[in-house]
Amino acid sequence: MTALIWFGAALTLMGVAGLVYCVLLALRARREGLSGPAMQARLQRVVAWNMAALAISGLGLMCVVVGVILG
Repeated sequence: MTALIWFGAALTLMGVAGLVYCVLLALRARREGLSGPAMQARLQRVVAWNMAALAISGLGLMCVVVGVILG
């Protein structure tokens, strides 16, 4: 079960890295000073990436918990 814990930790770190990337994308869009519709379109893409990163992080945490319970 140790492998499941390490796999889950790696997934969680990938998800957290994705969240940091989403923050950087949003800050970059803000710095560019986009107008209303352009900013909305850009942030909708960032939200999609954000949800994917959260899902990956959640799956990783679930793997860690299952690995700890079974281990």
